[in-house]
Amino acid sequence: VTYWYEKARALVEAGKVKRVGLLATQGIRGGANRAVLERIKDTGDIFWAQSDRDWVQDGVNVHVSMIGFDNGSETKKVLDEKSVPAIHANLTSEADTTTARILPENSGICFMGTTKIGAFNLAPDVAREMLAVPVNPNGRPNSDVVKPWVNAMDITRRPRGMYVIDFGAEMPEAEAALYEEPFEYLRKHVYYKRQENNREVYRKKWWIHGEPRPEMRAALVGLCRFIITTRVSKYRVFCWMDPATLADSATFVFAREDDYFFGMLHSHIHEVWGLHMGTALEDRPRYTPTSTFETFPFPWPPGKEPLEDARVQAIAAAAKELVEKRDAWLNPPGTSQQELVSRTLTNLYNARPAWLADTHRKLDEAVAAAYGWPATLTDPEILERLLGLNHERAGKS
Repeated sequence: VTYWYEKARALVEAGKVKRVGLLATQGIRGGANRAVLERIKDTGDIFWAQSDRDWVQDGVNVHVSMIGFDNGSETKKVLDEKSVPAIHANLTSEADTTTARILPENSGICFMGTTKIGAFNLAPDVAREMLAVPVNPNGRPNSDVVKPWVNAMDITRRPRGMYVIDFGAEMPEAEAALYEEPFEYLRKHVYYKRQENNREVYRKKWWIHGEPRPEMRAALVGLCRFIITTRVSKYRVFCWMDPATLADSATFVFAREDDYFFGMLHSHIHEVWGLHMGTALEDRPRYTPTSTFETFPFPWPPGKEPLEDARVQAIAAAAKELVEKRDAWLNPPGTSQQELVSRTLTNLYNARPAWLADTHRKLDEAVAAAYGWPATLTDPEILERLLGLNHERAGKS
């Protein structure tokens, strides 16, 4: 798709075409795809666009973007059927967040979970059998390498109690083989498939996850818990996770264990930035470590928060209250298993009861105060201020 955008742009630049109208899935506005729209604006301009439109035809239901562009001669700009002063490469007319820069101060915190490349995950009953086995020839239990595992479903729905075989990022094959039953399980269910893979490292290190994320593992060492969110979700929710749990690539891990940071991530200010900076899969926003998190300017650079400051403590207290009330709703004492099935974060945020809205409001007010901003800012005003802070921080780095 991006090939045709670039080909059409080149024709406009060469004077062979006056105007172009094309459509694509709305992912054209974000990530690497957006480069073709940035090039269009470098040599011309976008004068008309539908940023996100349902496309339903012959059983297909997707979200598309529709874009009209020329050499810059058209002065009237229309975005989503409204006249606007400009249309940016991310198909917005508000703060031009395409100019936001990655902030080095945010590095080493947010990571994608491991990518398995093979059937490493285990159903609870299979895992329990492995965990019940006496110690191995190396004198170690299988719990060293059979670990709790979560993906996006375990966060937005109910935890399924899944496990995964994980030999870390560098364990040699001979050492892994000493964990007899887990190793033989992978020999049966993973080895042959990995030998068919085109990537040499996947074939040679078939007992190791395809992308084991050593940087993530190093960042989590010593933490009593970590924060997790889904890569794609209807609602941008964050949860606490036990450090023994391994996260799947459908999730992002934040190597922080403090309530303050949790509250910052779960604030409306961070959500506005994330929705604007990311793309979406159908109607579900997509989060990314680079464009979404690493560009986000916190009130203080991560790691330099004044912990005794009343503003930091207010955010931490509000975040803790949110988690406690949410957990009480998700797992009320004496509730039947049948009823628990419907008690999910997605259903909770679909309903958004008054107590949840009030708790989030308290958190949002605390976060706004940390920035020194009014709690009544509109989303466009929030974006303008965050972009200005991003530029200020980037200029100092």
